Amino acid sequence: MPWNPEVYNQFKNIRFKPFFDLADLIADEKEMKAIDLGCGTGEQTAILAEKFSEATFIGIDSSFEMLEKSKSLENEHLHFRQATTEEILESNENWDLIFSNAALQWSDNHNKLFPKLISKLNHNGQLAIQMPYQSGNILNQILFEMAGEEPFKTQLNNWNRPSAVLTIDEYAQILFDNGIEDLNLSQKVYPIIAEDHETLFNFISGSALIPYLEKLDDEQQKVFTTEFKQRITKSFRKLPAIYSFKRVLMYGRKK
Repeated sequence: MPWNPEVYNQFKNIRFKPFFDLADLIADEKEMKAIDLGCGTGEQTAILAEKFSEATFIGIDSSFEMLEKSKSLENEHLHFRQATTEEILESNENWDLIFSNAALQWSDNHNKLFPKLISKLNHNGQLAIQMPYQSGNILNQILFEMAGEEPFKTQLNNWNRPSAVLTIDEYAQILFDNGIEDLNLSQKVYPIIAEDHETLFNFISGSALIPYLEKLDDEQQKVFTTEFKQRITKSFRKLPAIYSFKRVLMYGRKK
């Protein structure tokens, strides 16, 4: 099941707030060689390239559908390529800025991933990363619980996706142990105010729900979706509802 840029961008304003908070932590080092891991449609990468006008940016994403939206944004300082984060880490390239907004939660084993990321930074290079704190977010909790129950557990062949996102304390230790200084780590709530339950469902349907539905047939998808919506209704009894969506932001420099 491919990513749908239109569904994802229904919550564009909400998704852009942590992006701008993260971008504000970055120092302009002029002629930076920079990469945006999981750039999606490339719109945010283009904003970064404009903000840091003397830098050269490349945006990478694994989704062909998302990258199709980025073609019109390319210029001499901004390019895009289809690739995974893991493929980039296996390359021989190093960077002055590694940026990633709401993407690395899709990569596994952050205890190994983050040291690899840091190893790709040049001296004094900057690391700026933001991810949803999935294990602390209600919709993700509902999704994980459902996938572990029947009939969905059997239909998914016992597959489930526990969040790879660690705690702030764990990231602080990993970054410190791997030579990152000027640490700035925070967990922040970006509230979503929903007038109805469908809004809450739509928010997660454009991201975390996708890998679950793609493992089910059409009829199973309908049953799963119906049950998910019912549980959302039970969890958010009062409308309008506030969804306290938590995100982890981190920044630092390599020694």
